[in-house]
Amino acid sequence: MLDISRIRAITLDLDDTLWPVWPTIHRAEAVLSTWLATHAPRTAALSADAELKKAVRAEINARHADRAHDLSFLRLEAIRALLRQAGDPLHLAEPAFEVFFAERQRVELFDDALPALTFWSARWPVVALSNGNADVHRVGIGQHFRASVSAQSLGVAKPDVRIFEAGAAAAGVQPHEVLHIGDDAHADGVGALAAGMQVAWLNREGQAWTHGDTRPHLEVRDLHALCASWPEYAL
Repeated sequence: MLDISRIRAITLDLDDTLWPVWPTIHRAEAVLSTWLATHAPRTAALSADAELKKAVRAEINARHADRAHDLSFLRLEAIRALLRQAGDPLHLAEPAFEVFFAERQRVELFDDALPALTFWSARWPVVALSNGNADVHRVGIGQHFRASVSAQSLGVAKPDVRIFEAGAAAAGVQPHEVLHIGDDAHADGVGALAAGMQVAWLNREGQAWTHGDTRPHLEVRDLHALCASWPEYAL
């Protein structure tokens, strides 16, 4: 059971916790394709082959396995590889990536995200803890966060306990004083539990817990239900 009296800070996943990530990624890829059609048409034509693009990305991921935590780097290198294969100028890789990255920040928040963020940030330091490359300030919610810790900036990804420990340190508390909230049972749930945090598993789709007998302290279907654990929370 969740012990609210222990909470001194909150660490919070971003993708699929505050917004659905795949609609955002698909839209960013479409914007990138449109940009390439104007500035690097041969690369745009090559990228239209979904299987080839998938193979290029897999090759980049395998070649840079030591950078698996850095999604921005992998995306940039995949763009560069497609430009090279198509025979387009390689200096277009950085502006092409920025087109993708800017659109990647245009997320559509779940209806429960802003009320929950407003509630939590008025009471505790909130730290973003993400394996992804969203920027809470570019997204437009930075005012609710004390800090952001990402796999890219730290060099390790969830469920590695070090990223959870870094999140607690950024909030100025010990891991056992943190409530971690996230949607990924393995990356968020298993990782935060191993770090000694309390865990609220946001299970929007009603999936089964398949990670042994040690379970999250609370399982909820939305953030309203989580915040309702506090009597003063008003919907």
